[in-house]
Amino acid sequence: MNHQWLGTAFFFTLLLLILYFAFLILSPFLKAITWAVILAILVYPLYAWVLKLLSGRATPAALIVMAGITLLVIVPGIELARFLTEEAVALVQTVRSMMSDEGLAEWTQRPWVRQIVGWWSLLSFQLMDFQINWKEALVQSAQVSSGFLVSQVKGVAQNVLLVTVNFIIALVTLFFLLRDGADFFRRVQRLLPMDREHQQRLFKNIVDAVLAVVHGSLVVALIQGLVAGLAYWALGVPFAALWGVVTAFTALLPVGGSTLVSIPVCIYLFLQGETLRSFLLLGWSLGIVGTIDNILKPLLIGNRLGLPVLFLFFGILGGIALFGALGIVLGPVILALLRALLDLYSEEYADAQPGQRS
Repeated sequence: MNHQWLGTAFFFTLLLLILYFAFLILSPFLKAITWAVILAILVYPLYAWVLKLLSGRATPAALIVMAGITLLVIVPGIELARFLTEEAVALVQTVRSMMSDEGLAEWTQRPWVRQIVGWWSLLSFQLMDFQINWKEALVQSAQVSSGFLVSQVKGVAQNVLLVTVNFIIALVTLFFLLRDGADFFRRVQRLLPMDREHQQRLFKNIVDAVLAVVHGSLVVALIQGLVAGLAYWALGVPFAALWGVVTAFTALLPVGGSTLVSIPVCIYLFLQGETLRSFLLLGWSLGIVGTIDNILKPLLIGNRLGLPVLFLFFGILGGIALFGALGIVLGPVILALLRALLDLYSEEYADAQPGQRS
């Protein structure tokens, strides 16, 4: 009996040690691998269709799907990122010029700016006991913010090699996940210490959560950003493409959404004296862009995710803070998986009578 216990302890100690070293080996590539897993879940129905057309030849089918993703999604995405980087640099330079002495002098000629300056002078008089140069503080804050943005853009440019390497790793991983994913899925399923029904429910929750986040959040946000960006361009808003992308990012947030960008843009147009354009954009943002979110999200998500709005909100924000861009998907998926596990626990243990537990 002692010999059997010693053998079991040695086996699990060795297993944990090997798992730890395997994690260390794979840790530099975990983000690329995770993106590949997400892509595999999204495109697997397409792969299955191509596989059927090719009479079950897995390798050519996986190569065709990878080539399609690269040509139709990734290459245009890289070009868009390059264009947006140039737009961001131009925006930072514009902000810097506006904060120069000449730029500030030009702005102070506008009637509404003079009125604000008058209010500010009154406020400054009330706060003069604090002995703070508010104008200098604002200018320095704007310069620091613009400098930070420039440094971030330069950092992205310097990491092009790293992005390229991760992109290649993700594609290679995607190829093997498509070709051998079904067998790998069955192997992992057999390792889980639960009955077959619960195994299938658990994996179904993972797949549903990924599809719900991507289709119901990312796709809807991209559509909202595109529709808003077209309106910005048509109404003459500077850097319309960049603000359209920013609108898409804010549209991911369950609270505020696209209005976090569109409303300030409307205010900008109004302060510029473009009253008609301001109200046109306001109507477009609330009537069209907002309606897209209200109509498409219930259709695409349905009950797949099963998360309250508050949990979705914290899932996205917390996921971004922890995982970066990957957290947009991983945050809500992890919370949805937690909900599924708690449901299983409730069914098997919390709601079961002591005599019924196996």
